Amino acid sequence: MATQKTKVTIFDVAKASGVSSSAVSYALNGKPGVSDTTRAKVLQVARELGWKPNGAAQSLAQSKTRRIGLILGYDPQLLAVEPYMMSLISGLGAELEEKDYSLLVRMSMDSDDEDSIIEDWVATSNVDAMLLLNLEIGDPRIDMMKQNPQMPVLAVADASLTAGLPTLASDDAAAVGLAVRHLYDLGHRNIARVAGPEELGHSYIRDAAFSEVTAELGVRYRCLHTDYTPAAGADATKRLLSVNPAPTAIIYDNDVMALAAEGVAAVSGVRVPEDLSIMSWDDSFMCEAAHPGITALNRDIVESGRIAASLMLKLIDGEEVDVVEEPPYVLRVRESTSPAPER
Repeated sequence: MATQKTKVTIFDVAKASGVSSSAVSYALNGKPGVSDTTRAKVLQVARELGWKPNGAAQSLAQSKTRRIGLILGYDPQLLAVEPYMMSLISGLGAELEEKDYSLLVRMSMDSDDEDSIIEDWVATSNVDAMLLLNLEIGDPRIDMMKQNPQMPVLAVADASLTAGLPTLASDDAAAVGLAVRHLYDLGHRNIARVAGPEELGHSYIRDAAFSEVTAELGVRYRCLHTDYTPAAGADATKRLLSVNPAPTAIIYDNDVMALAAEGVAAVSGVRVPEDLSIMSWDDSFMCEAAHPGITALNRDIVESGRIAASLMLKLIDGEEVDVVEEPPYVLRVRESTSPAPER
């Protein structure tokens, strides 16, 4: 049986009042920005619904909390092994500590859980700004934040997905060109990709770029979407190697799947790179330590975290932020890619 929601939030009051949640926040906290009529209506609806103020939150709302909010909607098993998020958090934390700010990290198991955390942060002003990661196409969090402009927010995503929110973007389309042309120049004409979840916005951007570049070069291209975990990467590798003709090169959307693929190849008697070239989208110490070392698309993720932190601090200070580009990708060529085998 589904549990009933017992705590009344400002979003509940807003829905019942027929006004925005930001207007409700202004009315309940005695701030200017709403008419006397709207304030009276909101207070009446709040009393009827049984809304109760959070005392600690009210005291926090009077001044900056000096906290930035980050919600991780990751599978804990993936978060435990993938270096990307730890690198991003390292950059965020380093920059924030220099400015006497801290990072408040929450874990969410599903979208409803994440929505509840965002609602709480908006209602209580428990953080001064938020960072949005892993946007989906038509992500409902975008509308939620645009309806609550009093909460500064920075999205890490392609600008085409963020509907005008302040954005830290990476040029994934250019990175696709680097990867595919490297393999093309090595003679590969049958390339596959093991990607992340199809619903993620950056998967959509990469899907489109891969299709365009491979079509332009006349390269056969196939793609399997996974959940980013090593197990899923290994399974996708086995399936791709079972088709005829099998691809001569596979690009993986993260490092842990590429590492798992080297293990699958070794067990299957497939030589890397003589029979199969392997490439990782994100670079890490694992790509360097692997045998053979894995060719990867490298970007300074720690620096991206620093940039994201500095942009959120600007937003907190009332400065405008539009779209800022991350440092560009660089191709790190290692031993896992070589000329295509003759077949």
